[in-house]
Amino acid sequence: MRILLAEDDSYLSDAISLALSDSGYAVDRVASGDAADQAAKSSAYDLLVLDLGLPGMDGLEVLKRLRGRGQALPVLILTARDSLQDRVGGLDLGANDYMTKPFELPELEARVRALLRKDLWANRRIVKHGSLEFDTVERHLTLNGELLELSARELAALEILLQRAGMVVTKAQLAEHLSSWESEITHNAIEIIIHRLRKKLENSDISLRTIRGLGYLVDKAK
Repeated sequence: MRILLAEDDSYLSDAISLALSDSGYAVDRVASGDAADQAAKSSAYDLLVLDLGLPGMDGLEVLKRLRGRGQALPVLILTARDSLQDRVGGLDLGANDYMTKPFELPELEARVRALLRKDLWANRRIVKHGSLEFDTVERHLTLNGELLELSARELAALEILLQRAGMVVTKAQLAEHLSSWESEITHNAIEIIIHRLRKKLENSDISLRTIRGLGYLVDKAK
């Protein structure tokens, strides 16, 4: 999953980015409202973590523009503004959640998981596809009840494919959701990830098919 982090405090941005990256998310960081607005317009993200007190365009204006363009991207606001009016204003403009500073990183990570679970998995904790099960809280996969040993990128790729089970996912779509500005995933790397996943799903009722000229599709084996 790809997250846009808009935070101008470099220490806090470093800490959040490290925590989210360690959990397997691709994170792009910006330090101004103008940069956040431009990034949200030009790339596909699964979540925006948005500080309100950004230099230049403030976070509320970023949020207002995002919703004005019709983008349904989930938004988690981070801010030192803790008045009732500020919280209500941010939520009414279209934020999905609101955290006041200071906060604990484990709570931030839990709120990120909750927002993604609601947006991507219809609030399901366990997602089943044949004998494959994905725990959206613990973020691990089991096959026939056994834990699948996956790298962070393999897990992220299979998560994306499961979201669209039965539908074709292109290499470009996988690359866009797995890449960050600091770590771009090439189409060759996607092919390697798919090859490794296919090996790990061998002898199961899960088929990871290549649709020539289009992309990949997770389905139940026939």
